[in-house]
Amino acid sequence: MNPLRRAAPSRLAASARARAVAPRIATAALWLFAAGAAHAAVDCEFNDRSINLSDASNIAGKTGLLRCKERETGELQREQQVQNGVFTGLARFYEKGRLAKEHVLNAKGNIHGLAREFAPNGKVVREAVYDDGRERGLVRSFYPSGQLRRVTFYPDVGTDRAFVEFTERGKMAALRCGEKPMLAPAADDAGLCGFTGGPSQVELFDERGILRSRLSYLAGKRVRSQNFYDNGKPSVQDEIVGTQRTERQFSSEGVKRRETVWRMLERSAVRQREQEYSEKGALIREQRWNLAGDPVSDDSYYLNGQLRSKSVYRGSGDARTVEITEFYDSGQRAAHGRFLVVGRGRQVPIGKHQRFSEKGTLLAESSFDAKGRVTRERSWDDNGVLERDEDVFDEKR
Repeated sequence: MNPLRRAAPSRLAASARARAVAPRIATAALWLFAAGAAHAAVDCEFNDRSINLSDASNIAGKTGLLRCKERETGELQREQQVQNGVFTGLARFYEKGRLAKEHVLNAKGNIHGLAREFAPNGKVVREAVYDDGRERGLVRSFYPSGQLRRVTFYPDVGTDRAFVEFTERGKMAALRCGEKPMLAPAADDAGLCGFTGGPSQVELFDERGILRSRLSYLAGKRVRSQNFYDNGKPSVQDEIVGTQRTERQFSSEGVKRRETVWRMLERSAVRQREQEYSEKGALIREQRWNLAGDPVSDDSYYLNGQLRSKSVYRGSGDARTVEITEFYDSGQRAAHGRFLVVGRGRQVPIGKHQRFSEKGTLLAESSFDAKGRVTRERSWDDNGVLERDEDVFDEKR
């Protein structure tokens, strides 16, 4: 046995008990008044007797009620039950003398059971039920007026699975559906999320009362959404039909600027088609991909609707190529060539590449080998008369 403990058994035993109690007090996270103490002096009483709470031995092994007040104003800051020297039971915290928070602690120092927070006017602004420090079931928050602000469902495992938010005027502002109805009786997510009666129709608003989104859910899955600008014009539309998802983006004038289509797979989505439009709504580009995500075609257009360029992809792997044809705005072919697609988007010219006049006359022709090196160059005048014909030699070949 330690000789020091034999020399002063009572004093060391009390100190050991204090050290054992202190960690549990800290774990309970209830020294919140200490932050305020940095700005204002606090006086505490335990069972109506003044104590210095910084010395945990003052409550070691004791049971009763702790009360702390701000020294200068006398305003109550904290009330807390203590059992056998541990903060266990009801705890209340005050701001400017008004109740701000209350909850119950278990023997491990974790919140357990009902916990509430209050506005200065006494209205409940948040209430939740805890299970050994973790939120469970429905958690509600409110505006100081008493209007419901948010309802969140916390399952036994994982984080929040469903929630709904409201503006202070009572308009719905946000919605997240779970895999089944979870928010009753606080909110009818069975109807809102399309678990009953077919696809739902939901409108979301901002604090000014302006419509921001229209949503549709079926069996908890969002199948359609539409967002709006301040002027009421649509900004984005997103819709799922079967295995196809389509997203459309609009300008603030209501003109469609982009449309993208995905193929929905089990755990991912593959882009299939994307179209871009001008400020006036004319199609200016269209791209397509196969189910593997490889490009199939890429066409661009002049504002007058004429084809500007056309790219067609063929083959696969290292033999994948793209054939590109360019056009004048009159529709006449302007250039043509084939490329080997190398790596991510890099193109190496191969074969013959030709350029034409607006009248369709061949003006220039370059020949490339399989590695993209030019081997021959020819050119003609506007009348089709050959002006140049040269073989190109690369000493490094």
